[in-house]
Amino acid sequence: MIKVGKWIAKHKVLIVLIGLVLLVPSVIGIAATRVNYDILSYLPESLETVEGQDIMVDEFGMGAFSMVVVENMDMKDVAALKAKFEDIDHVEDVLWYDSVADLSFPVDMLPTKIKNVFFKGDATMMIALFDNTTSSDAAMEAVTEMRKVATKECYISGMSGVVTDIKNVALEEMPIYVVVAAVLSFLVLCLFMDSLVVPVLFLLSVGLAVLYNLGSNIFLGSVCYITKSLTAVLQLGVTMDYSIFLLNSFEAYKKKYEDKDRAMAHAIADTFKSVAGSSVTTIAGFLALCVMTFALGRDMGIVMAKGVVIGVICCITILPAMILLFDKAIEKTRHRALIPNLDRASEFITKHYKVWIIIFLVMLFPAIYGNNHTQIYYNIDKSLPSTLPSNVANDKLKDEFDMSTVHMVLLKNGLDSQQKTEMLDRMDKVDGVKWALGLNSFIGPTFPESMLPSDLKSMLASDDYEIQFICSEYSSATDECNAQLAEIQKIVKEYSPESMVIGEAPLMKDLQDTTDVDLQRVNILSIAAIFVIILLVFKSISLPFILVAVIEFAIFVNMAIPYYQGVTLPFVASIVIGAIQLGATVDYAILMTSNYQKQRHLGKSKKESVSIAHKFSMKSIIISGCSFFAATFGVALYSKVDMIGSICTLLARGAVVSTIVVLLVLPAMFMIFDPIIVHTSKGFLPDKK
Repeated sequence: MIKVGKWIAKHKVLIVLIGLVLLVPSVIGIAATRVNYDILSYLPESLETVEGQDIMVDEFGMGAFSMVVVENMDMKDVAALKAKFEDIDHVEDVLWYDSVADLSFPVDMLPTKIKNVFFKGDATMMIALFDNTTSSDAAMEAVTEMRKVATKECYISGMSGVVTDIKNVALEEMPIYVVVAAVLSFLVLCLFMDSLVVPVLFLLSVGLAVLYNLGSNIFLGSVCYITKSLTAVLQLGVTMDYSIFLLNSFEAYKKKYEDKDRAMAHAIADTFKSVAGSSVTTIAGFLALCVMTFALGRDMGIVMAKGVVIGVICCITILPAMILLFDKAIEKTRHRALIPNLDRASEFITKHYKVWIIIFLVMLFPAIYGNNHTQIYYNIDKSLPSTLPSNVANDKLKDEFDMSTVHMVLLKNGLDSQQKTEMLDRMDKVDGVKWALGLNSFIGPTFPESMLPSDLKSMLASDDYEIQFICSEYSSATDECNAQLAEIQKIVKEYSPESMVIGEAPLMKDLQDTTDVDLQRVNILSIAAIFVIILLVFKSISLPFILVAVIEFAIFVNMAIPYYQGVTLPFVASIVIGAIQLGATVDYAILMTSNYQKQRHLGKSKKESVSIAHKFSMKSIIISGCSFFAATFGVALYSKVDMIGSICTLLARGAVVSTIVVLLVLPAMFMIFDPIIVHTSKGFLPDKK
């Protein structure tokens, strides 16, 4: 590796030029990679609810819909507005009163059920049907155009509206995330580094790595907006300490070799050995997300694991080249480091190790209890500000029509009119159902379907299926709604086993069922992967248990805090945080363990080894933790999207908690379990002469 380091040092200008040229395909790749704003689209395709959406598109030429509430408007004006909606690209049809009867037909003469569906006081409701799925660009474009056409008294609700708002907020906020993370990271680096130029070079190196990573996502076709929003933040947080290690190594070798290129060659070799080893745990944490049935985990896992690999490559190629090119500027801008000497603090910590063990034992049960009882929500619109158009429309729908969501029954042909009416009547009586509406609702069981208006029939019936709507007063992803869906599903399957219940709420229920399993799977796999890596690195039976236990305790503390605060977390945050915090911060524990191992191998006593290892490691661990905190904390404060804000809050707090736990609890563990560690691990006892 030293030969490679010498080549990089010799061709530093070429390396930087190649790095700049690679920005061109990266930018092209970023522009060509589609961003997916619909979380529900990552559900397994084998689910009946997902399959039903595809059938809707194939059979009816539509896959999504929005409930539109119009207030204080004359019937003729509502009809004109409906006609404008129908003229918008990707709006397949709009179902309203005039789909059933002529406008001259008195509303009061309509069947009570039909009247209650479309009218409530001064408000009326129509259902806009789109020609593509909820998250498609087509559906979002249609919602955007409908909002332009709509008046102030018109409110467009539904998941397509929510996804459109997510897209608008994300596009507005993503550039700010990068700026906030970079600025705060710069301030932290200025605090800990002794040169003003070094933080700039570090951020440039990581920034290039982020752009390469985002550009290479073109091979994935698309990435989730959560992944894209967090890529720069996470990559900055977890790879910055690689840059610090390179600089420290370079400074050490400069004292040994007068030739700076030679010093950098050795620094690159040392950095590669150290960083390649420590990055494996971070990569393993991200790759653990790939086992999720919910494909968002694979999306985030691949992108972030790839980002760490690219970060390591940039750290041993572009960064060394830039440091050598700007070495004179680095020397000219040197200043006294602002961080004080930490030896006295380290001595205090290691001296009172029994206190930290007692605190650990006292906090263990409430940490585990809080972690296991933190409340999670699955309702996607809850993660957005209440002032956004989709949430305002959803609230209006609830206030005016006392409805929160609409389920759809994709009814397989084969039932007669009597059976359909009977099934609708039974669903009408399920708790929380406001109304159940099908073709038979417009004519009654005793009339032939030939009496239906042809436009209405073509809208709601195909050669193989018929669409029925069920209005629920329960919000999606609640226990009441899930119980309601189970009862409706039971009724539908009783009449027609091939029929299916689809829509936003059924998808949310599947999301909850899927991610509950994924949470356990990801946690088990990430722990197992890190356990094996530590076992192989230290050739130890005992250390994997100790190190994983310390970081898992930090994770429990982090996840327990929302429970004691009374905060409910979005489901995504609860799934990814364990794997990311474990993979990203177990490096702190590995660093201290490596130093402890060296001292014990040199023949130092238990107490002396722990003390020296703690002093050597303390500053590096604090810098790493602060860098991770800085990259995520600002985004947590700024983001209006709770799914992103909550993840960043947990990561920022997790970095701090892991840093504190490793600095306080891990040395205490070494003091207590030293006899077991040295006899169950290789390299902890002096070589026999």
